[in-house]
Amino acid sequence: MSSTERTPPGHTPEPGHTPPEPQPGAVPEPQDIAAEAAPVQEPPATTGALLLEPGDLDLPDTVHLHEAVQINDDDSDERITAKLRTHGVRIGKGMISPRVFWPALVIILVLVAYAAFWPNSAEATFSSVQGWIVENLGWYYMLIVAAFIAIAATLGFSRLGRIRLGRDDDEPEFGLLSWFSMLFAAGMGIGLVFYGVGEPLTYATVDPKPGWEGSQAEIAGLAMAQTFVHWGIHPWAIYAIIGLSIAYAIHRRGRPVSIRWALEPLFGERVKGWTGDVIDVLAILGTVFGVATSLGLGVQQISAGMLEIGIVDRVDNTTLVVLIIAVTLVAMFSVISGIGAGMKWLSNINLSLAGALLISLLLLGPTLFLFQNLTESLGFYLANFMQMTFDVGAFQRGEGTSWFANWTIFYWGWWISWSPFVGIFIARISRGRTVREFVAGVMLVPTFVGILWFSVLGGSGLFRQFFGAGDLVEDGKLDVDSVLFKILGDLPLGTMFSVVGILLVAIFFITSSDSGSLVVDMLASGGHPNPPTWSRVLWSVIEGLVAIALLLAGGLKSLQAAALATALPFSVILLLMAFATVKALRIDDRVLERAERTARIERLTEHMTTQFAERIGDNQAIETYVDDRIDYRISRTRGAFPARRTTAAQPAKAGKPAKSGKPDRTDRHGKR
Repeated sequence: MSSTERTPPGHTPEPGHTPPEPQPGAVPEPQDIAAEAAPVQEPPATTGALLLEPGDLDLPDTVHLHEAVQINDDDSDERITAKLRTHGVRIGKGMISPRVFWPALVIILVLVAYAAFWPNSAEATFSSVQGWIVENLGWYYMLIVAAFIAIAATLGFSRLGRIRLGRDDDEPEFGLLSWFSMLFAAGMGIGLVFYGVGEPLTYATVDPKPGWEGSQAEIAGLAMAQTFVHWGIHPWAIYAIIGLSIAYAIHRRGRPVSIRWALEPLFGERVKGWTGDVIDVLAILGTVFGVATSLGLGVQQISAGMLEIGIVDRVDNTTLVVLIIAVTLVAMFSVISGIGAGMKWLSNINLSLAGALLISLLLLGPTLFLFQNLTESLGFYLANFMQMTFDVGAFQRGEGTSWFANWTIFYWGWWISWSPFVGIFIARISRGRTVREFVAGVMLVPTFVGILWFSVLGGSGLFRQFFGAGDLVEDGKLDVDSVLFKILGDLPLGTMFSVVGILLVAIFFITSSDSGSLVVDMLASGGHPNPPTWSRVLWSVIEGLVAIALLLAGGLKSLQAAALATALPFSVILLLMAFATVKALRIDDRVLERAERTARIERLTEHMTTQFAERIGDNQAIETYVDDRIDYRISRTRGAFPARRTTAAQPAKAGKPAKSGKPDRTDRHGKR
């Protein structure tokens, strides 16, 4: 429908009227789409009205937006932009949302400039911020992560788990095995490779958690359990909450891919204004600093691997900066050349390399010990799950604060800042899944993968230190960056496995930068699934600049502080998203229940009507009674016009007196 020939709101076209066909290539205007999506008013169903319960009148007719405003895969960019405007999204020049893009860009560039030009001051600031958060808000991070586990598990096990992320008749977009594989891909990353060997070994040797006591075997078991806590259900509960919130908004409701819409059940129309803009800006900041933290860890391990196999003689800041620039350029090339499919192919290759590395270590290393370590570590994990979930080191002053700042609290901050990226990814691949399937898949599959990964890699490090060469810890220090390559170097074809390890980290680096810039660009473009290439390149460059600035301003400490600081405001948004999702699912459940009640009573009514119609003739008493009642009512009915006079040609019926020409005006007592 063109803008000059548009049906007015509430106008019904005349019978036989055919609206003009749109011209090929014409771009619909937002008001055209809105008119197309206007709901048709239907009279209320009597059956449904009989089934209303208290509160039903406050429920919407449906939780789904009209399909006309939902973004489809085959929509052109122009049509997508028009549909975004019907959602209240403000799209400016260059296909960006100016009230999100520019504030996020300015804040990030100011922080980068501060770290680059005043690195010493920046390092001191980041350290003080990290120390203050850990000392004063460590308990808060521990509580909210525990709350996310409880909320996600409750949603999965409750009756709300039956709600489908999509239309009620939607089938899952991906098969179960493919979906599990992609969840595994989301769970794998630079961090698993970086900390795979070093983290359990650190806890068991040079930096045990304050308060641990016992034999070497007990400390090693606790070290594995603590590692499982950091990489298991806890982080994936965070991802489940944000992923479920976004998946419900985009698949069930039909909103664009943006964080703000997950909070629509709480804020309503306000998410279209500055409230939604602030939410998306915070999501961008968290994602950029989360990706930058991963990139910083990645280049440190790549450089350690290159040093281990002799590619470089020494590692300094120049080496790290060159590596970040090189990998960022590769990610930019993938964006500019449009080889997105190539990135997916590269990701699949990387997962295959990770699987091959895991199996090789399991078969070529101390296989029996690794299986024993897996079994025993699971026992320590289950036995200490609750205590480790709520342990904040209240009685380990000083050393406890330092340990939690370097490990648990840093991890919770890193996962929260990284959550928009992972949450949007798992939401987009989960269309058609029920809430129960989503929660079970997201929380259990990656957790199992993480436990298996750390049991093999971490177990290999523990075996070598306690029962082998014992050379991983020197002078009371452990080099987490290079310890993986020492383990790989002892395998047959050790140099080849070390090269595979370097490639593994490098490809994770490239794909993280590429995918992270896509997610940020989508958020900065109002949820457009195909954001402009120029801004995606810009965000890729900015992620590299942030990683360089943080490395120059203090290295790993600054990376940890940045992740923790950006996670603090976004953690509040995550809590609000959890409550918003629960509220939306409860309303959805009531709508479904009302629809099921209506369907049941309609089926019952149809069944009873059919049975009565079929069997009324079988009972002579009922048939005679009904016929007599009908004859009686007909005889007592008076028409709107006087009865015709009876003439000779029209004699009265036998047994009945003929009526006179005048109507009888006597009442039932015979009075006129």
